[in-house]
Amino acid sequence: MLTVYGIPTCDSCRKARKWLDAQGHAHTWVDVRQTPPAAARIAGWVEALGGAKRLKNTSGGSYRALPADKSTWSDERWVQALATDPMLLKRPVLERDGVALTTGFRGWDALL
Repeated sequence: MLTVYGIPTCDSCRKARKWLDAQGHAHTWVDVRQTPPAAARIAGWVEALGGAKRLKNTSGGSYRALPADKSTWSDERWVQALATDPMLLKRPVLERDGVALTTGFRGWDALL
């Protein structure tokens, strides 16, 4: 089963959900503001995606508001930050059967 994590006002999330529907891919939607992912889930995403870098939404205000030393943070520190403020997550996050496949909406046709 596919699960998409994001926020309803995000253009990439809307495009991704529309594309999934058009391709006939059943999926579950999770609004990360209403139901933030737990730190354990985010840690699994970090592991599956090869590090926290792919999960960071570096263009958002939440990211810019972080302290200057954020570039030195470990993946474990990023997991805690992402669990505390889901607006730091690059969206959408696509999961299949509980395992993160990718973030953002590029290249989904090659994955599914």
